Amino acid sequence: MDLVAEATNSSYKIGCPATTGNRATSSSPGGNSSNSSGNTNTTPSRYENQKRRDWNTFCQYLNNIRPPLPLTLCSAGHVLEFLKYLDQFGKTKVHSPPCPFFGLPNPPAPCPCPLRQAWGSLDALIGRLRAAYEENGGRPETNPFGARAVRHYLREVRDFQSKARGVSYEKKRKRPKPKGSTTTSAPTAAA
Repeated sequence: MDLVAEATNSSYKIGCPATTGNRATSSSPGGNSSNSSGNTNTTPSRYENQKRRDWNTFCQYLNNIRPPLPLTLCSAGHVLEFLKYLDQFGKTKVHSPPCPFFGLPNPPAPCPCPLRQAWGSLDALIGRLRAAYEENGGRPETNPFGARAVRHYLREVRDFQSKARGVSYEKKRKRPKPKGSTTTSAPTAAA
């Protein structure tokens, strides 16, 4: 089964797997480099499998909204709706500002605050979907997963969850490498 479907009135191909109830079994074009050596029995990496599952989930989401939306008409707004839809399946407690545990990393008791998708999970998901979009024929300049609105939304989620959960999401800085002359030790005299 070919994962790339013909787009209507377009000069490029982009698409989702057919949604007939059977799962797509072929790998996406440009997949594992190990498959290009002629060995077709190798299994895709964990990342490739997750990317394929995420892509299929997003395409199914587009097919289930009414009216169904072709991928060529998908915008950043639809991606944001998808991310908000996924929140209902989250497992991360995100405290709201009136909650007495707002800002505490380890709350001492349960509270009624909602479970949400963690920022790191959403960020990784968008990265995989962004790559899958281009692997399935989309042009980088029209990629809705890389749109400014999606990046802004992810930044807002990160900042709010950081405050609500009392967890810092700052990037870890690499330590500067010491200079070659400062790491050499002087010979010590034996007593």
